Amino acid sequence: MNIYDFNVKNIKGEDVSISKYKGKKLLIVNTASKCGFTPQYEGLEVLYKEYKDNLEVLAFPCNQFGAQEPSSSSDIEKFCSLNFNTTFPIFEKVEVNGKKAHPLYEYLKEQAPGLLGSKKIKWNFTKFLVDENGNVLKRYAPTVKPKDIAKDL
Repeated sequence: MNIYDFNVKNIKGEDVSISKYKGKKLLIVNTASKCGFTPQYEGLEVLYKEYKDNLEVLAFPCNQFGAQEPSSSSDIEKFCSLNFNTTFPIFEKVEVNGKKAHPLYEYLKEQAPGLLGSKKIKWNFTKFLVDENGNVLKRYAPTVKPKDIAKDL
């Protein structure tokens, strides 16, 4: 099993295969609209625009941390567009921990455990960097700003 075996639903509910992004680096992020880290959307967009020939930023809204993403898919899409002018792909809301965690996130956590080998995602805006061949390279804490990831691209 590799990253390209997973299917996800975009913000409009349409099926998307991660294999669509083969050949590009991926920065996969669990996001939320009402979080102290929400301004990172702006940094993610800057990173995406600067590196978009070789990078896809994939945002997965999640409401598991402090109920900071209570909005519907259409409201999330509007919020990101109006407030941060996002152009990178945003997907349907997912769970990243627990029994209902999306299989993609189970895979990411297995491939790049957190501090002390923890498999749990601790908060919104945890980021995973995947190389052009689908290898999960690194996990970044929510406090790591998108601009600080540029050195790894």
